[in-house]
Parts: sequence; structure tokens; C-alpha cells
Amino acid sequence: MRNPHDIIIEPIITEKSMEDMAEGKYTFKVDKRANKTEIKKAIEKIFDVKVEKVNTMNMVGKVKRQGLYTGRRPNWKKAIVKLAEGSKGIEFFEGME
Repeated sequence: MRNPHDIIIEPIITEKSMEDMAEGKYTFKVDKRANKTEIKKAIEKIFDVKVEKVNTMNMVGKVKRQGLYTGRRPNWKKAIVKLAEGSKGIEFFEGME
């Protein structure tokens, strides 16, 4: 297995992700090549929690313009991780509310 810190890139902090935290769901930007099993194991190892379910989405980068020239932001992958019922929360997100 790859290093868990290479799979989980960064947490995503938005209004919607903050609302989902009440249900035990946490959102992360993850490596595009990672599958649900690798994401689950990485989250469990890094944060010492029990993961019930992982949902993933491939996000398409936006097209951006600057004057005459157009470009595209890179594509990326998002994972929404639902923790098991008796599991403790992820401490990283606790002060964000």
C-alpha cells in the first residue's frame, strides 16, 4: 500500500462540508488514482477512526480565461467519508465549526 499521506491530499472546508460534519461525513481532496478501499484505509490510519462508507467523485477542472488565452484548471478527485456510528470525530475539523 502507498503512504496514506500521499493518498489524502487536503481537507475541503466549505459550508456544505461543515453541515455534513453533523452527520459524521468529512470531505477530502484525494489522489486521482486512489480507489475507495485505499482511501478508507488511509483515513483510518491517519486519524485513528472507523470508516463506514466512502463516496468518490471525479471533479472536472474549470475553464479559465485571461484575455485572449484560455486554459483549464486540473481535474481532481473528491472523497466524502462517513464515519461509523460509535467512532470518534476527526480532531482536525473540530475547531472549524
